[in-house]
Amino acid sequence: MSDNRQSLSDLGAALGQQREAAAAQSDASADAYMAGAIEAPVQRAPLREQEIDAQGRAYATGRRKDAVARVWLKPGSGKITINGRDQEVYFARPSLRLVINQVFGVAEREGQYDVICTVKGGGLSGQAGAVKHGISQALTKYEPTLRAPVKAAGFLTRDSRVVERKKYGRAKARRSFQFSKR
Repeated sequence: MSDNRQSLSDLGAALGQQREAAAAQSDASADAYMAGAIEAPVQRAPLREQEIDAQGRAYATGRRKDAVARVWLKPGSGKITINGRDQEVYFARPSLRLVINQVFGVAEREGQYDVICTVKGGGLSGQAGAVKHGISQALTKYEPTLRAPVKAAGFLTRDSRVVERKKYGRAKARRSFQFSKR
């Protein structure tokens, strides 16, 4: 019994010495880091590979509400073509054109890429959002280094909000029919 107690106390002493040595070592490395002798270890995600087709274009699909946009991106003069029409013709509202070009502003690549896309489904607002999502995805496939700023702006996330369905016994999704007292 006394042998077990003796070996346990020896083991405890050895563990205490190991802890003190580890603490001294971490204090020394922290002091060296503060002095600037050691650079801080930076954890970075591995850079993705560039995804380009045979024509030198990056392809991506963008979605918003009921709209789906297929987007091809290639280096060029900044021309954006939607369903065979120029962006000024297809999206006549300046606010919708602003939504599309937000991605290039965040990535600081205005006028450097040509965009060709086909979009269907939904209304104009949903289609503009789908094109923006598709351009963001394609831009990060063409230039993987741009993924961080585009993702930080929230353009890579698909906006999953869609119109709620109408329920029976209701005027709309949640609105009740008008109540009549008499």
